[in-house]
Amino acid sequence: MDQKKVLIIEDEKSISDIIKFNLVKEGFAVETAYDGQDGYMKAISGSPDLILLDVMLPIMDGFSVCKKVRETSTVPILMVTAKEEEVDKVLGLELGADDYITKPFGMRELIARIKANIRRSEFMTDQADAPENVKEFGNLAIDMNRYEVRKNGEALELTLREFELLKYLAERENKVFSREQLLEEVWGYEYYGDIRTVDVTVRRLREKLEDDSSDPKYIMTKRGIGYYFRRP
Repeated sequence: MDQKKVLIIEDEKSISDIIKFNLVKEGFAVETAYDGQDGYMKAISGSPDLILLDVMLPIMDGFSVCKKVRETSTVPILMVTAKEEEVDKVLGLELGADDYITKPFGMRELIARIKANIRRSEFMTDQADAPENVKEFGNLAIDMNRYEVRKNGEALELTLREFELLKYLAERENKVFSREQLLEEVWGYEYYGDIRTVDVTVRRLREKLEDDSSDPKYIMTKRGIGYYFRRP
């Protein structure tokens, strides 16, 4: 298996060094950056397989880095928050982060998260050569194998999590799932998040899929229960 590269963007060198030491022991190649601007440059030039991105960074904060990286790349981004601040987690997800972990964290949990997100990204890449399996819903065409979505013939840029959620719901039309069920089924056992993660991802999906995200036609809300996919 090819050696996977992790880019650590963390301004506390002692923390970065500990993470790097443990990742190298696990067989990863590791590159480091200690401020957001340097981290962004390395993210776009170094083709990492995953970015471990701290929120609190000098020069350019983690949110700004995440937003700029997402303009050109779907590389998995695992954000690190220094406190249990809900706004930090939600904003990171809104900007396109795939996952987050809160300091202080255990090294085993961090490595498990990194491996899980890289596995998901690899699967998405492998599927690019898979045969077409396109399902059409109104003006949406979803290729379930190739992880591609088109609206009125135009390709949509979805993150891996966004596509996985869309695929899961679309394959189970009209079946309502609670947020807890979706966290377990879509994010998987390795995810230790909370149900607001689902709400944020649904909101991002609606902004990309719907003509009017405030009046959705595809991803519907069942008040007090959860979400379901409806063919318009």
